Amino acid sequence: MYALVDANSFYCSAEQVFRPEWRGRPIVVLSNNDGCIVAANRQAKALGVGKFGPYFEVRDFCEKAGVIALSSNYELYASLSHSMMEVIGRFAPEQHIYSIDESFLSFKHCYPAIPCLLSHAAMIRRAVWKETRLPVCVGIAATLTLAKVANHAAKKLQGYNGVCYIQSIEQRNAILATMKVTDVWGIGLRIGNKLHAMGITTALDLAKLQPGIARSQFSIEIERTVRELNGEACKGWDSARADKQQIFSTRSVGERISDIDSLLQALSKHAGIAAAKARKQGSVASTILIFASNSPYDEQPNGFKYHYRCAYPTNDNREIISYAAEIARKLYNPNTRYYKIGIGLLDLSPVKHLQTDLFAPVKDPALMQVFDKLNQRYGSDAIFVAAQGIGGKWHMRRELLTPQYTSCWQDIPQIHCG
Repeated sequence: MYALVDANSFYCSAEQVFRPEWRGRPIVVLSNNDGCIVAANRQAKALGVGKFGPYFEVRDFCEKAGVIALSSNYELYASLSHSMMEVIGRFAPEQHIYSIDESFLSFKHCYPAIPCLLSHAAMIRRAVWKETRLPVCVGIAATLTLAKVANHAAKKLQGYNGVCYIQSIEQRNAILATMKVTDVWGIGLRIGNKLHAMGITTALDLAKLQPGIARSQFSIEIERTVRELNGEACKGWDSARADKQQIFSTRSVGERISDIDSLLQALSKHAGIAAAKARKQGSVASTILIFASNSPYDEQPNGFKYHYRCAYPTNDNREIISYAAEIARKLYNPNTRYYKIGIGLLDLSPVKHLQTDLFAPVKDPALMQVFDKLNQRYGSDAIFVAAQGIGGKWHMRRELLTPQYTSCWQDIPQIHCG
């Protein structure tokens, strides 16, 4: 048996933890530079404010309707996610953190010792709320895919009240019949369109598809999904979260970049972010993509994109930054006001399988390990390569940012006793 514990509208809920007067009110969280809506809670959606649209188009409506709009407070979200995952992890011997707001639990070796999984799920929900003030839903089923289905039911179907344990074929099929096929874990829009053309519109229709046909028409991964929907466990932790084949750090800047020094600092910042992501999953990159451009809405779109082939695969901040700086100096155009910049790490391979030759430079990964540990312990950019500069005007604009209550000394909540 597996459980999936998923926070409800996590970004919005995280903003309400230290602002209880906001609970029950419509909230939206905006993307980098306060551009698009990336999260909206149930109350905001009920007013017709959806995700992924430009905020400026609905700003007036939100202000009149009393919708609270906030900048993305990534530091707060990461801190609260860590606390939430620690609470969830106490309820099973095996835990797999799938994303910032989702965690799988496995009851494989302890299920007989748990008298009632439904009550156990309710305990998880109560504990997370009591200790972090984050609302979560819990879905339990025989496979990872069905745990996702159960979580969907716990969150969106009446009668489950945040907890769903799929215990019978009849219950499973009843839930699957209410779900669109694109609601199934791993079924994206492209595959969903092809399934629709075959007359498969619901999750139950997909479950009834012959596994052999799923494999021949799509892939072995879709076959596994079909089997999992029918209660046959085919996926494990590794398949649930495979290493990324490409890693990017890209962002629109808060203020247009028009000088070479600011451009080099911004690229260095993103090179460090991408390199840290690569080290976290144990990968090195053979190709580095460096790009910068003005806005596509400008009268004359302009910019550059360059693929740099490394002599030897790397995930070292210093090397990636030096490559980016070399290319940027060559391709910089003083007449372009850069708006979007980024670094991509391509042709990734596992560090543990890295093969070098006799002439490869000797690398000591210890420095980058210390680098990552310090940033993990004391917060992002506690230590960084000087090339990224300090306090650049190009940094992300977050005009509606709430305090970083748990990660910044100045923002720690104060309690006044009368």
